[in-house]
Amino acid sequence: MELIKLLQKEMEQEAATTRKMLSLVPVEKFDWQPHPKSMTMKRLASHIAELPGWVEMAITTDGLDFENNPYQPYDVTSNEELLTFFEESLKKGKEALANADVNTFSKEWVLRSGNQVYSRDSKYEVIRMAYSQIIHHRAQLGVYLRLLDIPLPGSYGPSADDMTF
Repeated sequence: MELIKLLQKEMEQEAATTRKMLSLVPVEKFDWQPHPKSMTMKRLASHIAELPGWVEMAITTDGLDFENNPYQPYDVTSNEELLTFFEESLKKGKEALANADVNTFSKEWVLRSGNQVYSRDSKYEVIRMAYSQIIHHRAQLGVYLRLLDIPLPGSYGPSADDMTF
């Protein structure tokens, strides 16, 4: 199986789990955080929702400079808006993958703020990092939801709340 098809399959699989998790985020707990150093639930959930769009950014640009593009978290006001934002971000990532040239995946992609370089990676590594970030932050969201006594769906198998595969 070719690399792009593998990445598309993985994106679809992760999207199904992400969609289930984001659908559980309670609006009345948007400002809740488990610790003062933690993101609020809304910020964490909206960050998860935006991450599939980073695939498009990795494929269509050579980097991100926060000095010229300051990070602006997307401000959702409802669970429906959160899920719509996720679907729009997912669509961008899927379309970028569908049109990608695998021969560009080894090109360098740089994350920076002005002259301060945070990382230099291949476009492929940035795509994989975006997937890993989705999984990482989704696990954080699972802890938030568990602390609020919200039953969790399974991710890669059953959970303590959902014994189905």
